[in-house]
Amino acid sequence: MLYHLLFPLSDYVGAFNVFRYLTFRTGGAVMTALFVSFLLGPMIIRWLKSQQPHGQPIREDGPEDHLLRKKGTPTMGGVLILLALTVATLLWVDLTNPFVWVVLVVTLGFGLIGFFDDYSKLRKRSSNGISGRVKLLAQSVIALAAAWVIATLTPEPLGSSLAIPFFKDLYIPLGAFFPLAGAFVMVGASNAVNLTDGLDGLAIVPVMIAAGCFALIAYLSGNAIFAAYLGIPYVAGTGELAVFAGAMVGASLGFLWFNAPPAMVFMGDTGSLSTGGALGAVAVAAKHELVLAIIGGLFVLEAVSVMVQVASFKLTGRRVFRMAPLHHHFEKKGWEEPTIVIRFWIIASILALIGLSTLKLR
Repeated sequence: MLYHLLFPLSDYVGAFNVFRYLTFRTGGAVMTALFVSFLLGPMIIRWLKSQQPHGQPIREDGPEDHLLRKKGTPTMGGVLILLALTVATLLWVDLTNPFVWVVLVVTLGFGLIGFFDDYSKLRKRSSNGISGRVKLLAQSVIALAAAWVIATLTPEPLGSSLAIPFFKDLYIPLGAFFPLAGAFVMVGASNAVNLTDGLDGLAIVPVMIAAGCFALIAYLSGNAIFAAYLGIPYVAGTGELAVFAGAMVGASLGFLWFNAPPAMVFMGDTGSLSTGGALGAVAVAAKHELVLAIIGGLFVLEAVSVMVQVASFKLTGRRVFRMAPLHHHFEKKGWEEPTIVIRFWIIASILALIGLSTLKLR
């Protein structure tokens, strides 16, 4: 909004010319989202506590000490993330950019699904919310529509192709099947973040790291000169997603203030499904779908640990891990929660650096 209000005035006041620069508006989005989080966080948490006298239902089959340490902590903190992210994005982005609206719809749509799931858990006083099939179906419908729109916004043959990292101009043509692949990335990222969200601060920092990486990737992919120099796909218009990703960094950082151990609030499915879906949507739009699997490798590890555990138990009756997802395995081994969280943050940082190296190693 500020771009449309103030940049036209640059003909009269030269200082307003800064609003043309993505870097300036991305920084503004980071600070705005952070400010909104700090301003509204305490009020939202108080309201959530008043509506949830018993807090988030804790898994009875999870680590035993969670029933004691985390009892009474409210959930749905993702509302704060979405509010800060949306306000900052709308304030600083070019509102005529279609990629921004597609990514924002995915984010808010997945957040709404997560909200209903959290509400169902609270209403039933159970860790089981709405049916997994219903949740997956709703996510798939939104993601398929978004992937199809992104494909139509991107010139062919790039619009229906999958870019391969580490190689210049190497694409896998998917044709009419691209929306399926794009939807898989969005839904997969969403649920992978959801599985990672099990300890205080564990998911939000890797989300913030990934969002920061994709702010840079979107900026470079949307710039013809930088994209040509690096040999990465050039997608006109995706540079504006750097502002969205910057807002996501600020919202995540603000939420971490309240989610740091011991957490005052949990993001719940409202936050985990929406932030994961947002990362997936930005990756699809910027044509770095496979790079997301590297930068978000921690989320992939958590999701794979669950799939391996389920498959092993069904096929052999034995468990590979003491408990899945992976962070619970280390809890069962006796690791302290802060140790697990910080070490997983370190892993996320290393994977992000590896993912960013794909921009140059081609």
